[in-house]
Amino acid sequence: MERRKFLHQILPAAMVPTLLNGYSVKALMPSPMLEALMNLSTDSDRVLVVIQLNGGNDGLNMVIPRDNYSLYNGARSNIAIPEARILNLNGFDKTGLHPAMTGLQALFNAGKLSIVQSVGYPTPNFSHFRSTDIWMSGSDSNETLSSGWVGRFLNESFPTFPVNYPNPLMPDPPAIQIGSVTSLTVQGVGANMGMSISNPSSFYSLVNSIQDPVPNTRAGKELTHVRNVARQTMQYAAGIKAAADKVPQQGPYPTGNALANQLKIVARLVKGGLKTRVYTVGMGGFDTHAVQTNTSDTTTGSHANLLKMLSDAIAAFMADLKGLGVEDRVMGMTFSEFGRRIRSNSSVGTDHGAAAPLFVFGSNVHPGVIGTNPTIPTGSTFNDNIPHQYDFRSVYASLLQNWFCVDNTMLQSVMLRNFQQLPIVKGSACSKINPDILEGERLIMNYPNPFTEQTSITFRTEGGHTLVQVMDTMGRVVVVLADREYTKGSYTMRFDSGRLPPGVYYARLQNETVSQVKAMLKVR
Repeated sequence: MERRKFLHQILPAAMVPTLLNGYSVKALMPSPMLEALMNLSTDSDRVLVVIQLNGGNDGLNMVIPRDNYSLYNGARSNIAIPEARILNLNGFDKTGLHPAMTGLQALFNAGKLSIVQSVGYPTPNFSHFRSTDIWMSGSDSNETLSSGWVGRFLNESFPTFPVNYPNPLMPDPPAIQIGSVTSLTVQGVGANMGMSISNPSSFYSLVNSIQDPVPNTRAGKELTHVRNVARQTMQYAAGIKAAADKVPQQGPYPTGNALANQLKIVARLVKGGLKTRVYTVGMGGFDTHAVQTNTSDTTTGSHANLLKMLSDAIAAFMADLKGLGVEDRVMGMTFSEFGRRIRSNSSVGTDHGAAAPLFVFGSNVHPGVIGTNPTIPTGSTFNDNIPHQYDFRSVYASLLQNWFCVDNTMLQSVMLRNFQQLPIVKGSACSKINPDILEGERLIMNYPNPFTEQTSITFRTEGGHTLVQVMDTMGRVVVVLADREYTKGSYTMRFDSGRLPPGVYYARLQNETVSQVKAMLKVR
């Protein structure tokens, strides 16, 4: 009896995280972007699905540069995808997809996929754990934050959570994470907020009212009691089960595909009327240091299998959403903690790198390719990295503002500073982005090039927030020459390389949605 009394005391009614029939649970609190939609009908509520690719995905073999294929092939001849096998993208002849990604090719050609090129951040970190923290927290690489970008967003609006939740206004968990690893993304300033389903099997056990057996021991009896208390206190479970029960029939999903199993749950809960707005899912295996491809056929191998799994899962998910009549409510994005180096290694693999492309998918994306193919230097070395064109926080900010219509004040408070918007969402009433991207024009250049000590960097801006940086081949920012509002026109700045060693450097311009990277060569 004393043990039971103790367990009642340590498991209060609103406590999270806890356990529920095999679940590892945390409850993600509501946010302004959710609250703004609460008075809308279920059919118009918007949902965001975030897919994490754990391990550092090789973006250069996923989204392949066709316009500088010879440099791509020269840098990684032992793993390069044959030019004839690259999948075509309608209207974008300079870029193609890995041949395993036919599902995403079809989505792109149907106008339901946007590719954002070379996404990263200044001075990248090549540690899996640290870089993952940076992506999840939205921090600079030289700062450590204990809260996630979503967690901060939610914490500002509902600082008393979890007290008085669930409630009639928000009876469901506003976000659900499928996966047993707790994500820093949803960590608030004072508490972790949300619900995590440890695996699909546990979800279906809940839906089918199946409880895992417990041993006939004192520990087993206590486990049963803990589960009973958890079942009583986690009121979200009933709502999740009710939503799932409303959708007994779904479209086909590929078998043996862990990501597809997770997305199938998301589709079922969205159609079932759950008011949850953010879902996070993930898959691993992208740390491809060795045997990334088969030597006999570089279009096959471990990386190809992963890309096929990703592509097939998203394609099935989108088809299911369409069949269920909720396709217009859902937008998804992928991310990985970093990309891989430009040059492959002798183990038929790739090492930790910097920037990489990411996908945004849904019927409401502005389709196409944002940015240009990565700059690949002639005679690239094993230390050369892809310089980032877009900061990953610009993607977050764009989705929050243009998909969930978050206002500027809240956005800058959550993202910690102002990040330029990207034309990701189409037809959004709150979108202020002009989707027309200048292409084929030289917006940033330097003279002389090559140079010894100094060179003049000239850039053209259409006005507004303009950023000019100089980076080295490791993706580290050497100097920020401009980061402010400009009037339309051309400007010239002097870059003094000082004691920097000879080698390749990159001048990077970002003017609102437009980004260009220019290679510069310092000689002795």
